[in-house]
Amino acid sequence: MVPVDVVGVRTHLADDEIVVLLLDPDAALLVPILIGPTEASAIAAAQAGIVPPRPMTHDLLRDALLAAGAPVHHVEITRLEDGVFHAALVLTSGRRVDARASDAIAVALRFACPVMCSAEVVALAGVEVRPAASEEDISQFRDFLEHVSAEDFETGLDPGAEGGPREC
Repeated sequence: MVPVDVVGVRTHLADDEIVVLLLDPDAALLVPILIGPTEASAIAAAQAGIVPPRPMTHDLLRDALLAAGAPVHHVEITRLEDGVFHAALVLTSGRRVDARASDAIAVALRFACPVMCSAEVVALAGVEVRPAASEEDISQFRDFLEHVSAEDFETGLDPGAEGGPREC
């Protein structure tokens, strides 16, 4: 199992599908999990810190587990079978409760506990994340722009010569 970050919920506009994105920062892989609108709303609300006036299903589950003295220690995305992600809530007692991945993630956010993912699932479903330019890269590019001149781009070709620039 590897720890993953819950990046958030996104809608793919072309397909009108909703995914929750999990990031394995060490492997730089993003795992998209297709979810329904209700689960998406529950995950997004928890990430935004929205507390409903009355408990929603995942809030009720959290409250019931706390009242029973069985809080969730962490959740695990355990396997991917036929395109379906399977998960488990792992209680502090060590007991495991089978769950849908989307529900497990929504509960984990309410307990502020880790989300773990099978390394095999990350390898199978993960999509490589392209890193953004670092501050150092940006600084070097700015330095280049400050010192570059038109002469740096001269080709040595006569403008009228074959293959050189011409007036139209």
